[in-house]
Amino acid sequence: MRDESEIREQYEFLRDQLESEEMSHEGVRQMFTYYRRALGWVLEEEHM
Repeated sequence: MRDESEIREQYEFLRDQLESEEMSHEGVRQMFTYYRRALGWVLEEEHM
């Protein structure tokens, strides 16, 4: 299992990638959005 800081770091990396101009293709944006949402759920469950 990854520790929280590693998950958070990956989440922030994906968020930055999603916001960059190079990720404008809709399919890629959608994939990253789903992955980002899943990481958010994992982080929320860890804190409950």
